[in-house]
Amino acid sequence: MKRLFICLLLASFGANAQVKKAATAPKATSTTPAKPSTAVKPTVALKPMGVFKNSADSAGYALGVRIGQNLKAQGFDAINLPNLYRAIGDVFSGKASALPEAVLDKCIGEFVQKANEKKSAGAKKAGIDFLAANAKKPGVVTLPSGLQYVVVKAGADTTRPKLTDKVKCHYHGTLLDGSIFDSSMDRGEPVVFPVNGVIKGWQEALQLMTIGSKWKLYVPSDLAYGDSSPSPSIGPGSLLVFDVELISIEKD
Repeated sequence: MKRLFICLLLASFGANAQVKKAATAPKATSTTPAKPSTAVKPTVALKPMGVFKNSADSAGYALGVRIGQNLKAQGFDAINLPNLYRAIGDVFSGKASALPEAVLDKCIGEFVQKANEKKSAGAKKAGIDFLAANAKKPGVVTLPSGLQYVVVKAGADTTRPKLTDKVKCHYHGTLLDGSIFDSSMDRGEPVVFPVNGVIKGWQEALQLMTIGSKWKLYVPSDLAYGDSSPSPSIGPGSLLVFDVELISIEKD
């Protein structure tokens, strides 16, 4: 949590650039690199607008937009904005903080936790409703933990990984709405990782899978990331869906 505001500020440049790119670019139909753009660049230079008399003015506003976009995306849209402006002003003017340094991170952490819990409530209910309906479908196995899976392909090898093993896997991860948050399959490169180094739902499933098998996993939030949000693409309380292929158990 230390230096969270600075981290959010730095992340805003890259994160918002990616969001803008994703929002304006056509959907890719393959994983091959896109060709360089041949579009003609505009010849008319952008001019400062309104009160933006110089680069310091426009840069200050642009920085504020990026900070605002990032804070909103991180769940800080309900913060007291006058206090935010006041704090920034105090820092720039050299005034003493109205809150002790020792409690700053605690205040941020408590706010984030409450915001995530509020956000996760709706996502958790959607996950619970989905799992209840999904459990009735042919081929779906529901474990006592709440994890659900479908055996897409049974591996010929009967060897199963142990919790202390490293494995090589291919995977494709989506949310309930079908949006992709990560995929080694799309990248065309399997990953190697320790079984005990991944989310609980994966740990449980991998120890049941045999080498060469392919499963579809439905991982409830309490076996994934709970009320936390590990990335902007995975919100608090999200149920995660994975296509997983167990390629091999790796030897050290």
